[in-house]
Amino acid sequence: MKKGGFIILIYILLIQSFRAQNIPEGKVVTTYITAKTLQNKAGENSKRRVSVYLPPDYEKSSQRYPVIYFLHGFFWSDSLLVNSDRINHIIDRAINSKKIRPFIMVMPDESTVFKGSFYANSKSSGNWSDFTSVELVNFIDKNYRTITNKDSRGIAGHSMGGNGALRNAILHPEVFSSVYALSPGILDAQYFALSEIDLYKNIKQINEVKDLSKPENARANIIFAIARAYNGNENKPPFFADLPFSFDGDRLKINPSVVEKLKKNSTSELPFSHYENLKKLKAIKFDWGRNDELKHISPSCMNFSKTLEMLKIRHEAEEYIGTHGSEVSKENGRIENQLLPFFNANLKFEE
Repeated sequence: MKKGGFIILIYILLIQSFRAQNIPEGKVVTTYITAKTLQNKAGENSKRRVSVYLPPDYEKSSQRYPVIYFLHGFFWSDSLLVNSDRINHIIDRAINSKKIRPFIMVMPDESTVFKGSFYANSKSSGNWSDFTSVELVNFIDKNYRTITNKDSRGIAGHSMGGNGALRNAILHPEVFSSVYALSPGILDAQYFALSEIDLYKNIKQINEVKDLSKPENARANIIFAIARAYNGNENKPPFFADLPFSFDGDRLKINPSVVEKLKKNSTSELPFSHYENLKKLKAIKFDWGRNDELKHISPSCMNFSKTLEMLKIRHEAEEYIGTHGSEVSKENGRIENQLLPFFNANLKFEE
């Protein structure tokens, strides 16, 4: 490289670095809610942490802002969205580059004893959907300068959070107008259980909740989390859930009524039981990576899109080249270049 070209390159890099360092930054505040909707007998903590992103001009203005509720994935939390995914910096860049106007993002911690609530009302571990869509929303509207109507409220999430976003949008179109789900996981819980049926073979080795903290049992958390979300049983300690499958040696045993409820309570079934609600949503989008390591996601998302298409529910569904998380939270990734512009186009930003 010639000397002049090298100097120009250094100049460009310095300018880019200077601009990056001078992007106005929002603020993440942490608050706690002792949720009435999460009172339960299964040992889940009803006091929940909530991380709230406030845009750069929040403290200097009297403006009210739309809100995006962002739901984390399984084995994840609100604090990891900030400290690992650095979602606040993604938002800062997007606001600075005009991909979205200033807004508030709310990230509740809905991790559980079994690493995830699936944002569903459970018969044993608390009403996580009611918490997400009613109690939390009321709390945020009372304590922050939000625009308090559904046209200015969206819900989104990744993986388990993508499932929860679709679920809560369909159940509560009076609260949320728009939904974007990134790689939504376990839309069809029955299909997922079948695809991971070998996990049920080791259940006899898991006799107490603490057994699930052993490294060899880590993945088994998910079948107990799903069971507690969709097949909760407050009279069945220590797991407070019914399981659809078990094994006697190599012989599979099926609990038909539990399997039926697992399917009935899945997000994939909501278009049939809540069809009129779906029609009330302004905008629906979900996407997934073609090379997702979680093999159930691609067929489940495609089937969900086909269901909506056959029911003539307007939506966007997109498969892209990537894995479960490779394109989601990186710079110029799906959150920055797809999700946030989607909400910029579909939320109402002015009262």
